[in-house]
Amino acid sequence: MPHQDNSLKNPASSDNGALIRVGDLEKEYLDEGLITHVLEHVSFTIAAGEFVSIMGPSGSGKSTLMHILGLLDRPTGGIYEFEGRDVTGLSDEERAHTRNKKIGFVFQSFYLLPRTSVVDNVMLPLIYSTVPVAEHRMLAEKALRSVGLEHRMSYASNKISGGEKQRVAIARSLVNDPSVIFADEPTGNLDSKSGAQVMNIFRALN
Repeated sequence: MPHQDNSLKNPASSDNGALIRVGDLEKEYLDEGLITHVLEHVSFTIAAGEFVSIMGPSGSGKSTLMHILGLLDRPTGGIYEFEGRDVTGLSDEERAHTRNKKIGFVFQSFYLLPRTSVVDNVMLPLIYSTVPVAEHRMLAEKALRSVGLEHRMSYASNKISGGEKQRVAIARSLVNDPSVIFADEPTGNLDSKSGAQVMNIFRALN
């Protein structure tokens, strides 16, 4: 990725309300003795409540950056602070705990269990949470209502449209009440109408 424009904010500035702050973030891969620099000196701050788009050509490091921010990958260098805490050096267990409790993901592929009901798909993240089992279905139904799919709760996920599948994926990302949702090309597999509906849901949620 080219050097990042720091026009958002400088992470060195004192911003106690920051949700995410990264400073001089770097990521490189070693392949057969060759080093590929994917991210170089990336610095920015994102405040709670901001709606941010990461844009760039294919192969520029967008997904890599999102995976680092979502604690799915580690940077090679630099600092990453999440909710005021330096998470750069967390153990795998600490990263998983933070990820499951604080972060929601929506991907281009829906990653739904095909023969499982919509509401059961949405409940899946709660299996690894501390939320009482008795509350799982209530929270899943609430998340589905927020994306307008209360009428599809009992449907198997392979019996609904692509746009509806992505809305189920959004509901699943919401069920743990995360601090942030990372969406990696969430409209990539959708037609223009369904894509617009998904983006409208994100704007309404924000």
